[in-house]
Amino acid sequence: MIDICCIGHITLDKVVNPSGQVHMPGGTSFYFSHAMANLDVRYSLVTGIAESEMHIVSELRAAGISVSALSSRHTVYFENIYDTNQDNRKQRVLQKADPFDMNSFLDVDAGMYHLGPLLGDDIPLSLIKYLSAKGIVSLDVQGFLRLVQDETVLATDWSEKNEALPFVDILKANDAELAVLTSCDDIWEGAMIIAALGVNEVIVTLGSKGSLIYTGGVFYEIPAYEPNQVVDATGCGDTYMAGYLYKRAKNFDCVESGKFGAAMATLKIESTGPFKGSLEDVLERIAP
Repeated sequence: MIDICCIGHITLDKVVNPSGQVHMPGGTSFYFSHAMANLDVRYSLVTGIAESEMHIVSELRAAGISVSALSSRHTVYFENIYDTNQDNRKQRVLQKADPFDMNSFLDVDAGMYHLGPLLGDDIPLSLIKYLSAKGIVSLDVQGFLRLVQDETVLATDWSEKNEALPFVDILKANDAELAVLTSCDDIWEGAMIIAALGVNEVIVTLGSKGSLIYTGGVFYEIPAYEPNQVVDATGCGDTYMAGYLYKRAKNFDCVESGKFGAAMATLKIESTGPFKGSLEDVLERIAP
């Protein structure tokens, strides 16, 4: 049995801004897996990808990451268009991958399953229920809040949340996603709403303001670590969750796990691309 299994599609990301455009792989599974690569944990990724992008899988395997690549007709393809204000983004989906199927996981055994859907139909409710009977289910809810209309991505509530969340042990959302999911702008009240639907640990990431964890009726505020420089915030939430679940798999409490995830996210933001640091780098950043 492995400790942690991540389930999610790798994306092709096309980023367009006034200075030009760049193509790169991305997605929760991509950033989460790189963050796990240098930690002492039994880890595996299950992803869906087209044959034309199998070189990305080869690169992950070359980095020491165990990957099960399911064949898909297409690879998810996101186009992100920014104007001079980087907070303004238009996002389109140019290709969708095939959804995951429960039959692909009959022989996958893990203590934890981290689900990273990119779009609302990536991971069916039946698979969430199935995995909950096998281990702890962690969910980055972002993809379930995306509705694609004529290739344009719109924010929407998750229609199956009431039925699905009792089978989710750990849920991660940022403050904007939590507001969409709960119709509540207060993050404290929103976290309690999610917990009332059956989630044991609710994690709300707040960028430079740190994160908030709600579990067992108690709130824990986790401060962010000050970065030496801010270079690239892409994938910081995925890196945080990799650190958090790594520590939870080692039986640390949610506060120590949150601090570890926060330190990993800070190291990630200081350079471009996915997390490249080591366990020692993270511990050094946490040390007073």
